[in-house]
Amino acid sequence: MDSNGRDGIKVDKGYDSEDDHDHKKKNKKEEQIEELSVERMFENQEVPSWRNQLTLRAFVVSFLLSILFSVIVMKLNLTTGIIPSLNVSAGLLGFFFVKTWTKFLEKSGLLKQPFTRQENTVIQTCVVASSGIAFSGGFGSYMFGMSEAVARQSTEHTDAFKNPSLSWMIGFLFVVSFLGLFSVVPLRKVMIIDFKLTYPSGTATAYLINSFHTPAGAKLARKQVRALGKFFSFSFLWGFFQWFYTAGDGCGFVEFPSLGLKAYENKFFFDFSATYVGVGMICPYIINISVLLGGILSWGLMWPLIDTKKGDWYSADLKPSSLHGLQGYKVFIAIAMILGDGLYNFIKVLSRTLTALFFQLRGRDATGALPIADRSTPETSRISYDDQRRTRLFLKDQIPTWFAVAGYVAIAAVSTATVPQIFP
Repeated sequence: MDSNGRDGIKVDKGYDSEDDHDHKKKNKKEEQIEELSVERMFENQEVPSWRNQLTLRAFVVSFLLSILFSVIVMKLNLTTGIIPSLNVSAGLLGFFFVKTWTKFLEKSGLLKQPFTRQENTVIQTCVVASSGIAFSGGFGSYMFGMSEAVARQSTEHTDAFKNPSLSWMIGFLFVVSFLGLFSVVPLRKVMIIDFKLTYPSGTATAYLINSFHTPAGAKLARKQVRALGKFFSFSFLWGFFQWFYTAGDGCGFVEFPSLGLKAYENKFFFDFSATYVGVGMICPYIINISVLLGGILSWGLMWPLIDTKKGDWYSADLKPSSLHGLQGYKVFIAIAMILGDGLYNFIKVLSRTLTALFFQLRGRDATGALPIADRSTPETSRISYDDQRRTRLFLKDQIPTWFAVAGYVAIAAVSTATVPQIFP
């Protein structure tokens, strides 16, 4: 037995006991990771092709849930403007309805295709896409802002308005909504596989859907749906109770002066809306605190002070909704704060993204270099079974790049020719 003079570690016939210990520890850790593998639970299940994932029951459930979620989004869009992520709830409700459907068919012996994770994802994607269009399609902003009713509120008479109509609204959404689909196809592999970017909302939904389709997860999903049903019933009955005691505008619990009459004059009151309470529970506390602080500073201090300058800073004869009066101060001060903070965050995110990409590309070049005297051979990280299987399935069925480029060019050409006709 001789002694290694560099580290003082005893070596017997070239065998390092410390390296052996580290190797065993590493193997044990890898075995534990394999035991916790999610994809191992589904390796015996055949993954259906993309055509078999687009089932009639998935589209029926998606259609019904899309109506529900679109109403919720429009309610929030026209009031608070804060839309929380609905991915998790869409996945949960989609699983519940289709699972109930398939269980009924299974008991009657009519079930032909089992309910899979991929079909659950199709439902969740359709619901989120529909509710996303309800939010980003302009239904709470510019589409109604172009109407004649809004144009009449302006002090300057103009005939430049366009009333909402299903014909042009559907056509407009068709020509502008598919550009994102075709543009993201060439980037999906780069963003997800190559750069391994994390998408928190989508990742959380994926973990949730995976857990639903395990025996323990199915039991948990049933408990979650029961809890969802309880609070849904409470919210519905509370809304009905409020409606029952509302005789008109400015009446009932919706306009109840809970903080006093003077505070009520400055719009400080609680309307007992379960919707806003739910949004506050979903949104992070930092957002809720910021919104509360903004409400106190604006409606409690700024707007009453600016209102005392009526006749000095702006004409006293203007309507409250006129942008040349107090409403103009409200709108443009808020927009200026949003744009300023947005520009700061844009610059910060862009600089950090470019810096991270630079170091990642430089690190990739360094990893691909040959070993030299003062640098050991680079070790490649071991890819887990879950990542290998998910990557293989992710790349299995995909839209060809040439088709995505052709679709993008075609939609862009149609949009260029159609949009000027819709808005002459």
